Amino acid sequence: MNRTLIESIHARRVWDSRGRPTVEAEVRLRGGAFGRAIAPAGASRGMHEAIDLRDGGPPLGGMDVRNAVSHVNGEIATRLIGMDAQDQRAVDAALIALDGTPTKSRLGGNATIAVSMAVLHAAAAAAGVPLYAYLSQGRPVRLPLPEIQIFGGGAHAGRRVDIQDFMVMALGARSFAQALDMTAEVYRAAGRLMEESGRLQGVADEGGFWPAFNSNEEALGMLVRAIEQAGYVPGEDVAISLDVAASEFGRNGRYTLGLERRELDRDGMVEMLLDWCQRYPIASVEDPLAEDDPEGMRAFTAAVGHRIQVIGDDFLVTNADRVRAAAQARHCNAVLIKPNQAGTVTETHAAFEAGMAAGFGTIVSARSGETEDVTIVHLSTGWDAGQLKVGSFSRSERMAKWNECLRLEEVLGSAVFAGREVLPPQAGLPLP
Repeated sequence: MNRTLIESIHARRVWDSRGRPTVEAEVRLRGGAFGRAIAPAGASRGMHEAIDLRDGGPPLGGMDVRNAVSHVNGEIATRLIGMDAQDQRAVDAALIALDGTPTKSRLGGNATIAVSMAVLHAAAAAAGVPLYAYLSQGRPVRLPLPEIQIFGGGAHAGRRVDIQDFMVMALGARSFAQALDMTAEVYRAAGRLMEESGRLQGVADEGGFWPAFNSNEEALGMLVRAIEQAGYVPGEDVAISLDVAASEFGRNGRYTLGLERRELDRDGMVEMLLDWCQRYPIASVEDPLAEDDPEGMRAFTAAVGHRIQVIGDDFLVTNADRVRAAAQARHCNAVLIKPNQAGTVTETHAAFEAGMAAGFGTIVSARSGETEDVTIVHLSTGWDAGQLKVGSFSRSERMAKWNECLRLEEVLGSAVFAGREVLPPQAGLPLP
């Protein structure tokens, strides 16, 4: 009897951190091994990423997922039952063929990624090893450098500020646990500063403080103050990372900053970001220009040279072909890896491998709509991605992932913490 053949697949409708339905899939193998996974959902979404299938209509603002759940319990289960869970590539190829669309729009990327990850968990369980170990296959791994939100803006905070994420990276940390300790102090200091200035107004989707600022740059100044008040040297101990998410306010080379009531062309947008990088300890910038502005991406990346990590998210949407094309054209030097952007584990890994082959930084990332699922922690560790972006340092769906990293660090013991070595050598130092 082949104990790793898929015996049953079941999906149910569960709820994410924004109180919206999402898809949970369970896979049981003939030998009794079991896997479970939940699909996350993004707020700012690239035009080429896998589509979350939503029911539409009045109930729950059109966000229900009953059709996606029925697809898992119907034709997906029928197609996959009897397949070998250890052959992830074949399972995912079957899902891709069954859907038959470039963006998983028929069955739903939320349906396919939940099943694909659940199969992966079941295969690891059948092998009797943790998921990260199943993925690493004995290769050395590192605990990732965390990228953690302090202020949440953009689509994560009602567009109160234009920039989506103001984050920190604990470059001076020597372990994952120390990186969290340092971030906790910065987060607490930021909260105190917000309270003292009368700006403490709750938290955004990913747990960062609600951005009650009068300009985008004001948030940068507040973040530097928080780093200093926490007792750290900006740029040396703790650096800033930005997710501009420029596709949310830029189109056709024009960028509308709603908070500041002004519009910039491509050159103006690049100039503004370069000015920030010259005056603030910024180590990483994600989606600095819009997904329809490759020339802007190339111009910014060329200007910052090898000093700053420039990440493609909406621009690359966890797509191997797009990563390879961006590497050839030098549009960026790092890729964000989001499993639900691709729709299957195999496609996610292909994008990751393309990034590694190009010498890119690789950052496994959560989405703004999250759950207690910790799959991405094991992907970032087992694939040795080097970096992990989960959200802020509050809210259980975020802390579940940080806490899972702590468990892995305790188990691995001698594992190397990725630390600042995954970033360009001069990351965090202001541009000359």
